[in-house]
Amino acid sequence: MKTTTRALLTAPALGLTALLISAGPAAAADGTASASLQPIAGQPVQGASGQGMVEISGTNLSFTLAAQGLLADAPHAAHIHFGADARNECPGASDNNAAALSGETNPHEHFTTTEGAPAYGEIVVSLTKTGDASPQSGLAVDRFAVGSEFEYSRGDAQVTPAVADAIVAGKAVVVVHGVDYDGDGTYSAGERGMSDLDPKLPGEATDPALCGVLNAGQMGSMPNGGVDAGAGSTTGVENAGLMAVGGLAAVGGAALLVHRRRTSTDS
Repeated sequence: MKTTTRALLTAPALGLTALLISAGPAAAADGTASASLQPIAGQPVQGASGQGMVEISGTNLSFTLAAQGLLADAPHAAHIHFGADARNECPGASDNNAAALSGETNPHEHFTTTEGAPAYGEIVVSLTKTGDASPQSGLAVDRFAVGSEFEYSRGDAQVTPAVADAIVAGKAVVVVHGVDYDGDGTYSAGERGMSDLDPKLPGEATDPALCGVLNAGQMGSMPNGGVDAGAGSTTGVENAGLMAVGGLAAVGGAALLVHRRRTSTDS
């Protein structure tokens, strides 16, 4: 009878322990990826190159982006692209459909972001230096890097679970924009005309220059002194762990109290 009573008293404690242990956060995407950025076929940025490195922890994204050989003294929008129906690769020369846009002459000489979309998909992350990093900031030219050579990092960008999964699976593409077709040292309408993404911007400012597929698991670690962890990126995990430890302590205390009472009663 005493053994049965102890078992009945101990079972709820064990059940609560299991519940607390299993109450942690649901499994989320975690991994790293890197991309070697090369000129898009046909774009007049030969000799330019870059590197993109990404780390995913749940839905928090940390990244470092570097590039060289681009148009000096000009902003260079940069994004991570992905599309469920896209090829999820960098475009080739055959993707230039040479369809003339408004104000564009010699369209076969210009490669637009729209023409590249079937290859790399839509914008899913804007690699801005500060502030919002969602697709809505895709043309926030005041928050992207400026110059022929740059390197910057941040660790607080937030992505959707679907985007996190795509990046970890190696299905995302980094694209850096900005091409000086006419060689006048600035973004101008020229023969390219205005952008297919925003008629207020010259097409040179938004056309893709560099591209690279994010190969999953190819980055050993983020550069030393590079990405700062975003505030709260691990807060939920830490709190869940503290709650579990506290819960286990409480359960242990309750079980000990039950044991002491039974010992007192039995004696």
